[in-house]
Amino acid sequence: MDTEHHFPWRALRRLPAAAVWAAAWAAMLALDGRVDLANLAMLPVLASALATLWLPIAPSLLLTLASVLAFNWAFVPPRHDFTVDLRQDALLLGAMLLVSALVAGLVARQRRLADSARHHAAQAEQLRRFAEALRDAEAPAQQGALLRQALQQLWGAEPALLLLQDALPDSDDPQAVLNLGTADADARAGLWQCLRQARAFGPGTGAHGELRQWYLPLRGRQAAFGAAVLALDALPPATHEVEALRRQAQALCDQAGLSLQRLQAQRAAERAREQAQAQGVRNALLAAISHDYRTPLAAILGAATSLLEQGERLTPAQRGRLARSIVDETTMLSRLTDNTLQLARLDAPGVQLRLDWESAEEIVGAVLRRVRPHDPGRRVRAWLAPGLPLLRCDALLLAQLLENLVDNALKYSEAPAPVELAVQPRPGHVVLAVRDRGPGVAPGWREKVFEVFQRGEPISAAPAGERARRGAGVGLAVCRAIARAHGGELRLRPRNNGGTSFECWLPASEPPRSPGEADVADAAAEQAALDAPAPEGAQAQAQEPHGTGAQAATSNGTAAARGTP
Repeated sequence: MDTEHHFPWRALRRLPAAAVWAAAWAAMLALDGRVDLANLAMLPVLASALATLWLPIAPSLLLTLASVLAFNWAFVPPRHDFTVDLRQDALLLGAMLLVSALVAGLVARQRRLADSARHHAAQAEQLRRFAEALRDAEAPAQQGALLRQALQQLWGAEPALLLLQDALPDSDDPQAVLNLGTADADARAGLWQCLRQARAFGPGTGAHGELRQWYLPLRGRQAAFGAAVLALDALPPATHEVEALRRQAQALCDQAGLSLQRLQAQRAAERAREQAQAQGVRNALLAAISHDYRTPLAAILGAATSLLEQGERLTPAQRGRLARSIVDETTMLSRLTDNTLQLARLDAPGVQLRLDWESAEEIVGAVLRRVRPHDPGRRVRAWLAPGLPLLRCDALLLAQLLENLVDNALKYSEAPAPVELAVQPRPGHVVLAVRDRGPGVAPGWREKVFEVFQRGEPISAAPAGERARRGAGVGLAVCRAIARAHGGELRLRPRNNGGTSFECWLPASEPPRSPGEADVADAAAEQAALDAPAPEGAQAQAQEPHGTGAQAATSNGTAAARGTP
């Protein structure tokens, strides 16, 4: 610390002591001749005790001795002489000196204890605030900035830090650490050594005491996770103050080291959890492939073997059934493969969708064309509201979402109950819903059905038989992943009279207009504003739009009828 910088403040702190002594001598001069010598001697004793509250012990004792000598000179007979009557005044002066010294020593000691207690309380408070700040920091850079700020407040100079970002490298790799502050080549080398050895260097540390810097490790448990360097260009004058500052700085560094260790442990735990989840998904995928692929493959193999070995003995109807079985099982395998691949692709970080402005009518028409072969009873009905906006989406993914939902509804609902595919606008959204009249989903499964490899329990026994129970349980997980990849959400809503409605809420946005369309629209608006009469008191008449209801899409995807869903 800079002693000269604090000199005016220290001089001001001595003014109360000077005022106490001045008041005491003024009182002694005023009471001289009015009170006896013993009572008058109490004033220097009192002044010495009070002045020690603001003075160090050495100056206080010197002032006490000087006051006793001055009292002897000014008030003890014979006056203006240091001669002392051993029988009368020696005991008085000795008692004055001894009592004043004892009181000054006791007061000074209590003051030192109080100062030390305040100092330790301030250090503890700094450590507490620093720990609270570190608790909210979520990155090494934030923790390093907090440590630099705390060390600068403690020392008055900016430190340089070196923080590990992950495991300690075998060699000094600048890419493996985060450098905060300015440090030359020698300081960086010292920081690396301090980090690797996890011990402090510099004066008072027992290692490299000739240095003019402190190298302090950011120690965690059994290792260091960074290092700090503090320049010692402005040391405090007292050695004990330097040691106290070093201990406090090391305590701050150790707190930061423990916080960095916790952060690294959390990241390692997250990586382990992600790896475990990925391994779990892989294991579940292998289990699904081994189980759910075995049945359709066996059916395909059996039908193909029958056609190959017994084709000439089979009737045309029997050969047709075997061929349809091969087609159905192959279609199921294809859908299961597509869903699994899409789920893996959408779960990958940084996935990019091929978004374009698409018509909901065309997407629904494509879905109807693909599901009609599985819907001989033509149970699927599509209802589209008029004036639907264009959707900013990946048409193939959105068609896959709707096809999965429709196939799921056909499996879990009994003929002739219809399956409705509805598209309606909502404020800020477009809702694509697939509704059925099946048994519904049990309340405890209404969120779990969207998880991978989970097949929900129906409220009552599913009427669709074996076909409803088959599947790997990835279709709804893929549907929700597709909806979220488009910035939307897939929700399950139970219907009042039985059944389930799966609703995909997609954000609606206005498609951009071409430059020609924008110019034509602006010109039309200007012309309408010029031609419109504006008589006072006239009211604009609102024109109701012609036609209500929703638009039903036929099997070829074209708009053909109107109705209400």
